[in-house]
Amino acid sequence: MRRFRNAKIVATLGPSSSTKETISALFYAGVDVFRLNFSHGTHADHQELYNIIRELEKNVQRPIAILMDLQGPKLRVGTFESGKIVLKAGQSFRLDLDPTLGNAERVNLPHPEIFAAVTPEMDLLLDDGKLRLKVQNFGKDFIETIVMTDGELSNRKGVNVPGVMLPISALTKKDLADLDFGLSLGVDWVALSFVQQPKDLTEAHHLIKGRAKIMAKLEKPMAIQHLDEIIDLSDGIMVARGDLGVELPPEEVPSIQKRIIRACRLAGKPVVVATQMLDSMIHAPSPTRAEASDVATAIYDGVDAVMLSAESASGQYPVEAVSIMSRIITKVEQDPIYRQMIDASRTKPEHTVADAITSSARQIAETINVSAIVTFTDSGLTTLKAARERPESPILALTPRLSTARMLPMVWGAHSVLTQELQTFAQMVDVACETAYTEQFAKIDDNIIITAGVPFGSSGATNILRVAVVTTQN
Repeated sequence: MRRFRNAKIVATLGPSSSTKETISALFYAGVDVFRLNFSHGTHADHQELYNIIRELEKNVQRPIAILMDLQGPKLRVGTFESGKIVLKAGQSFRLDLDPTLGNAERVNLPHPEIFAAVTPEMDLLLDDGKLRLKVQNFGKDFIETIVMTDGELSNRKGVNVPGVMLPISALTKKDLADLDFGLSLGVDWVALSFVQQPKDLTEAHHLIKGRAKIMAKLEKPMAIQHLDEIIDLSDGIMVARGDLGVELPPEEVPSIQKRIIRACRLAGKPVVVATQMLDSMIHAPSPTRAEASDVATAIYDGVDAVMLSAESASGQYPVEAVSIMSRIITKVEQDPIYRQMIDASRTKPEHTVADAITSSARQIAETINVSAIVTFTDSGLTTLKAARERPESPILALTPRLSTARMLPMVWGAHSVLTQELQTFAQMVDVACETAYTEQFAKIDDNIIITAGVPFGSSGATNILRVAVVTTQN
């Protein structure tokens, strides 16, 4: 099954998409990566979804990536005597460590880290920024505030502390248990929430030990201050715009999104744009024109993937949302302006043999009308290098490692195929030509380009480029 587009689709599974039939329909509609959101559901629920995806993968004979998304720390207020209160601008409101039920004057805030981090006149945001409180006075167990915006506050609504590095690990006890379970299942990617600084990723690497790829979710403005270091320590990046938009003015989010995409493309790391992409399709069978433009903008910027959250997890039209997203991507990629923008934003290759080879492969492909660029890869790095070039020719990634084949569906333009271990260069050419033909990337007498690293199995050693002709003998 070949996709005739380069950007990938990540879809979240949930109540609206938990059956074998719906998951299959989502895949055929265009899903490349399925997201398991560990903020919801039990381990048994995720086990069942995982099994369905792997059964589907076996039936379609195409590697499918599974992304587990860890919940991360959730800062929330406590509960109220009546379940909710109404706050008026100008009134006083107290947050404290007292666990008793709250009222219109105070509520429990069970997070000592926040009390240690606040400063006078700091803003606290409640319920995704709908309510804003300004700190007037504080101690080790209380914060006195003035309400700045009217609104209703109900049980366990979220709290954001903008502009502050909170002394909280990105991995909670729940996350550690979930991570251990997800790795035992065999997930391909782990999305790490609440990343504030590079050391959050160091901890995750120590725990994961290479058993899955790590995707840092950029949802805290503090993370942007360490963007390059976080990208360097990650295998991929997710632009979590909804959470970023709570702590940042909305006018700043688009430029930060573009900055992140640019930095990831420069580093050759997959980047996913997420949150509210087709939000109206939770309840409507078609998106707004603004949402279609939002998806298109991300594609014009050259992202590796775009993601659906509630649209596919709990919405009324999960398959339609995927289908429309796929159509938007395809239409954009057929636009001549898209290719102009991709070429104009291409980064210069680094001064390495691997970059010289992959850059040359793209240029040769454009010169002699190549049907496919075939990358032989063990770790996936050769394919990532090819994708960084954003070539016009499709990328056919051949690998003997199942983990690599399942990782690559997250990568722009990469169509991964599991192959046997190869011993000779002649075998490599034969397998490249045969696979390009059987996977419908090339016809007889078409040119293909082959890139690989010798000796075989060595990670990151791309040092061979070969132009081959697909013949009946292959």
